[in-house]
Amino acid sequence: MPRSNNDQLPATYVASGNWPYARLVEDAPVSAHYGQAFARNLAEAMETSEIGLRALGDKAGVSHATISRLLRGMVLPDMGTLARLEVALGTSLWPGLAAWTKRELS
Repeated sequence: MPRSNNDQLPATYVASGNWPYARLVEDAPVSAHYGQAFARNLAEAMETSEIGLRALGDKAGVSHATISRLLRGMVLPDMGTLARLEVALGTSLWPGLAAWTKRELS
């Protein structure tokens, strides 16, 4: 799927540390910050729900491979995938403006 403004995959902007808790390079685009915060939210929701990749994939109607790529910052979710994951987990995953305003804390 093409990315806007030729942004690279979110995880390619890691300056140090491990995705999704890494520090991003100073000039990382907003999409990288959103992707990082989304991956954190997804990982935390899966841990809280005690659900694995395959079970979540089955419940949400999303392939487990896609969920894995989302968690690793290899892709950003489309709106349909985001909605299905949020409904399956019963929680909001999209970080919204908080991902951008809290970027110095990463």
